[in-house]
Amino acid sequence: MLGHHYTHTFVETAVASVNAGCNLEVSYGLRNNVFMHIPQALAMGNITLQMLRDRVRPLFYTRMRLGEFDPSAMNPYSSLDLSVVQSPEHRNLSLEAAVKSFVLLKNVRGMLPLRARDLSGQRLAVVGPFADNPRVLFGDYAPVPEPQYIYTPRRGLEMLGANVSFTAGCSQPRCQRYSQAELVRVVGAADVVLICLGTGIDLETEARDRSDLSLPGHQLELLQDAVQ
Repeated sequence: MLGHHYTHTFVETAVASVNAGCNLEVSYGLRNNVFMHIPQALAMGNITLQMLRDRVRPLFYTRMRLGEFDPSAMNPYSSLDLSVVQSPEHRNLSLEAAVKSFVLLKNVRGMLPLRARDLSGQRLAVVGPFADNPRVLFGDYAPVPEPQYIYTPRRGLEMLGANVSFTAGCSQPRCQRYSQAELVRVVGAADVVLICLGTGIDLETEARDRSDLSLPGHQLELLQDAVQ
């Protein structure tokens, strides 16, 4: 509210937030935050102690329901160790979630899905800035990924035994430098072409939005050249 000039001070913001029913502030890492000014607002009489208790109660109720205050023996997660991290069961579940989250907008002539048994005689081209760049595949608020567990489109197709050729066309999502000749060469020799385009956190994250929905840089040109 302060940044949007609805209020002028942190104390004023604390008063307005508590009165409006807000009971949680996302301020990790901020030394100067709003909730630290609540005691001052209370001392000034702008909010009451009962009001603060009413705001805090649902927070602690939720924490209790989550088991944060239970003895460790009652917590089923206490018995887990690092052996479950990236276990086959969890990786298979992640694969299932990824497969089921695909959105197929158009499937001309029933081309998809590509079946592994049909790929041995096919020449595949995987192109675009998202085709083989693990860093750009993760969105905002993602954990630090382990490279050995990241499967880019190129890596995934190569594991199927397909004859895969690759060129990024442009190395980063901004696509300010585009290698048209290399893209035409790779695409021209392929039976099937997979084009991997997008934005990623280089272009848009929380508090940083794009001004339009156009593909960035030369990405549209890359797409048109590949189709042509």
